[in-house]
This record gives sequence, structure tokens and C-alpha cells, in this order.
Amino acid sequence: LFSTGGADTCQVTVTQPRFQEADYSMQTVFLTCAFSASGCSSSLPQFLWFRFLTNKHEDLCTPGCTDNQKYTVHLSENNISLQINNLTVDDNAVYICGIAFLDSSSPFSKQTGAGTVLMKTAKQHSNEKLVFIFMIITSSLLFLYSAAVFTYFVVYKKITNRRKIFQAIAQELQKQRYAEHSQQPDNLEDDTVYQNR
Repeated sequence: LFSTGGADTCQVTVTQPRFQEADYSMQTVFLTCAFSASGCSSSLPQFLWFRFLTNKHEDLCTPGCTDNQKYTVHLSENNISLQINNLTVDDNAVYICGIAFLDSSSPFSKQTGAGTVLMKTAKQHSNEKLVFIFMIITSSLLFLYSAAVFTYFVVYKKITNRRKIFQAIAQELQKQRYAEHSQQPDNLEDDTVYQNR
């Protein structure tokens, strides 16, 4: 699972099932998360679990769980699972696991999975599943859109700053050329007067 390569080559891959359904009678569910690591140290990585609801983000186990009666993390070789107890429809959300080798400076040593959509069906409302999936898709699209807008803003800002620098340089060169050009007629006039004398 782990190699003895340098810390800078540490690379982690995290995979999660995209969807998990729980029947309305289920009280406990296990969300699985598989990871692999190459070029990382032999030290145990940090395991994290988060969840995204339709309008907020929550830290569940980062690494200690916020509610030990509700959430339990299980580690088995290269699998890290989250046990959720007393399951209700309020637990419907997108659950994301993360793996982090804290002793590595590699940007790939800290990775998250794509998330698992947990859906517990309500006994009396069969349409809630479709509504919830729609809400999750909408929130995911909004999240991707906000990330794209943020990335565009950062890139655009860098490009704008570069353009400002180039424009300042160009303006300075133009001023120098104008100054040289505006001095030329005076010099020519002086030469003509000197020659006439």
C-alpha cells in the first residue's frame, strides 16, 4: 500500500460509490471509501469525512467525530468507512471522504473522493427520492459553477494584472518616444540657424 519514496512524490487516489440507498426501515448504514497511496511515507494518513446538505457544509469526522454516538469511522487496509447510526431522512446528503498524509509536501498527498449521495427513503413519501436527487444535482451544479467562477476570477485577475503591467510599460515607452520626437524639431531648427549663421 505504501512505499518508501520521497515525501514530494506522495500521490493519493480516493474512490467512492456515487449513490447509496437505504430503506426506510434501516437504522444504520456504512458508507465506503477506498484509497491508494504511492510514494508516501509509512505513517498512517489522516482520514476525514464531510457532508454537503442542500444549503450547508458540515464536518463530521476531521479526524475526531463531532458526535461519536451518531458517527463512527472504521479502517480496514485501504478502505475507510463511515458508520451512521439512528438513520433518518435528515441524514440524506452528499458524503465526502478525504485522505491526507500530513508529513508530505506534495499537492497530491491530500485528496478527497467525488462524494456518495446517501438517500434514505421515507415510507409514506415515495416522491421524496426524486426531489432529493434533483436538489443534490442542483446543489452540485451550483458548487461546480461557483468553483468555475472562482477559478475564472483568479485567472482573469492574473491576466488583468499582467495586462496592466504591459500597458504601463507600453505607455512609458510611448512617452519616451514622444519626448524624443518632440525634441527633434527643436534640434533641427537650431542646426538650421547655426548653418545660416
